Amino acid sequence: MTRHRVLITRRVPPSGLDLLQANDVDVDIFDQDNPPTRDELLARVPGVAGLITMLSERVDADLLDAAGKSLKIVANFAVGYDNIDLDACRARNIRATNTPGVLTDATADLAWALILSAARRVPEGDRLMRTGKWTGWTPMQLLGLQLRGATLGLFGAGRIGTAVGLRAVGFGMNVIYTNRSRSAALEEQAGARRVEFDELLAESDVLSLHVPLTPETRHRIGAAELVKMKPTVILINTARGPLVDEAALVDALRERRIAMAGFDVYEHEPRMTPGLADLDSVVLLPHLGSATVLTRLQMSTMVAENVLAVLRGDEPPNPIA
Repeated sequence: MTRHRVLITRRVPPSGLDLLQANDVDVDIFDQDNPPTRDELLARVPGVAGLITMLSERVDADLLDAAGKSLKIVANFAVGYDNIDLDACRARNIRATNTPGVLTDATADLAWALILSAARRVPEGDRLMRTGKWTGWTPMQLLGLQLRGATLGLFGAGRIGTAVGLRAVGFGMNVIYTNRSRSAALEEQAGARRVEFDELLAESDVLSLHVPLTPETRHRIGAAELVKMKPTVILINTARGPLVDEAALVDALRERRIAMAGFDVYEHEPRMTPGLADLDSVVLLPHLGSATVLTRLQMSTMVAENVLAVLRGDEPPNPIA
């Protein structure tokens, strides 16, 4: 194989680096945890054959042109790829790939961590203890949602949405979902019922979002949708931040038009919408969905395998363009 240079935009687990270097690839890495600036990325990308990116990097025509004709593949270290202009890649005959499947269980587990934390008001209880304000047990303190018999609504029933729904069986929840196609797994294994979007909003006690970010899904949960939800609902987002109009969400939580929210992703990530962090009724995590040792090792290996396949002239295992 001809020796190629591959640029990685962030520090990643060593499994992928080892695989690339074992195949005579020159690895050029931004050896840091924070994303490079746009100018830093544009300055370093010329002449690379492969580019391994994170969701924080905007892969557009300008970046692809800066790389030049040597660029053969953009391998996203994520299952989502709304940061990549796929049409621009196709126009330049540059392949694009992602990392599907390997992060399904980790993200589904994290969604349930948010569901349980919000339903039983865990962060509020933790703060009460840490600040020394707890004065003892009382019958009306921090009452939450009992999951058994409650309804879990899923907006999206792909790999992760399905995994979240199947986990609801162990908690004795009813499952409803909105998706473009039927989910045999959810219906057969969780007794789930497919419903229209307005019914999903109206019936869910816990509403968990699992759709990709597209022009159609951006702000799909906004002021009009929040009004249609139960005042006792818990809204969970482990998918993409801009699915939710966070300013409208802050207003709804302040006015107690919905009960709780649990977020791992944000509309203006890494910044939070003003007011969100001031609310006791929201559980906030720093984009930990795929953050298990095993999952991140597998993702690192997967992006390397996608890059190596394209550099060999083969079809990549996980193409998106």
